[in-house]
Amino acid sequence: MSFVYRGLEAVFERHIVTEHDVEHQIEHILAENQKVEHVTGRPTKLGDEVILDYAGFCEGEQFQGGTAENQPLTLGSGRFIPGFEEQLVGKEIGEEVSVMVTFPEEYHAPNLAGKPAEFKCKIHEIHTYSKYELNDEFAKEFGQCETMEEFREKLKVSMQEYSDENSEIELQDKLFAKVAESFDFTPSEEEIEKEIDEQMVRLSEDMAQQGLSLDMYCQFSGTTKEQIREEIRGKATENLRAQAVINKIAEIENLSVDEQDMEKAFAMLAMQNGMPVEFLKEHCDEGIKKEISRSVLIGKVMRLIRDAAVITFEECKHEHCHCH
Repeated sequence: MSFVYRGLEAVFERHIVTEHDVEHQIEHILAENQKVEHVTGRPTKLGDEVILDYAGFCEGEQFQGGTAENQPLTLGSGRFIPGFEEQLVGKEIGEEVSVMVTFPEEYHAPNLAGKPAEFKCKIHEIHTYSKYELNDEFAKEFGQCETMEEFREKLKVSMQEYSDENSEIELQDKLFAKVAESFDFTPSEEEIEKEIDEQMVRLSEDMAQQGLSLDMYCQFSGTTKEQIREEIRGKATENLRAQAVINKIAEIENLSVDEQDMEKAFAMLAMQNGMPVEFLKEHCDEGIKKEISRSVLIGKVMRLIRDAAVITFEECKHEHCHCH
């Protein structure tokens, strides 16, 4: 099969956002957001959310992990030790409450399991939550619109833009898959192992951001590093093929990344992250700059493939649009 990246045929499937889609999205917004009311002038009751400080003591000693400040807790949720939340019912803002509980026998901390404890609590705020009504107040808060009619129209436009962006990504993915399929390339075992190593490093960094090590992750998930490497192998081969395709097209078409391209990329990244361009540049090491340059080159290659393709447009309406 000859290597082909111009004149490819593909279908751009445009999903038309319907009124039903818009109403479904509004229902989703309603379900995900509730109106918060700060309560004053009455004591707490079940169902309230309280903001409190607490400090736990067992056998007269304050124990580790039993202290918090400005902790939200919904009374009756069952999140805390049995009996804890009920003792905060009927209390006033600013009141200091001594909550007496007994830890369950099967409690995860052996030094506390089955023992009585005292939590010294102070309530700072009481909140209640209620559903929004679909009125102009809702439109102003969630759409910065004066009326619900305006909000629905604005939401529909936004959903359509989002759906079109996803359709474009799908189209480009399909085109690139066709290009890669026609490219004769078999990475060496050494190249695959190096790519797997790099992906393992990225995975370790991702774990570290969550406060986990790769060893801890393996322990929790019941797997091994060797098994993870094997799972990564297929993706590593795909990545190497994609890199080779990009490099080959860039070479044939004499595509490169110049200083002006990098300036535009930095400006875009700075805007997306809400920081000054100079600050971003100062904190980018050579590795990050290399990744940015690579991303710019990929963008140039993808635009070339997309612009040289023969695209057929199809429109459809269905309820499982991208915007859901």
